Amino acid sequence: QVRLVELGGGLVQPGGSLRLSCAASRSISSINAMGWYRQVPGKQRELVAEITRAGFTDYTDSVKGRFTISRDAAENTVYLQMTSLKPEDTAVYFCHAVDLYSREYWGQGTQVTVSS
Repeated sequence: QVRLVELGGGLVQPGGSLRLSCAASRSISSINAMGWYRQVPGKQRELVAEITRAGFTDYTDSVKGRFTISRDAAENTVYLQMTSLKPEDTAVYFCHAVDLYSREYWGQGTQVTVSS
């Protein structure tokens, strides 16, 4: 089992920045991949960014060049640095993990609102 706890959501003006963090309850070196999804009401949850155990990263097109996913293995934490935020980035952001047995885990979600 892996418990994921997200921090860092909030209200920010367009063009601003936020950093989300996701702390895992055990070593992320034993987790195959971690990532961030987001969801708005009435729409499917979408993958925003992902980082694999080998350190490879991937981003959805709409956030490339603005968001950066990173990890701190010593802290068992994955971060999502979001810059140049736009109103369309408003969503609930969920941390996601897949372990070595392909079991999936989700955090509770954190609200990000981009508005003036």
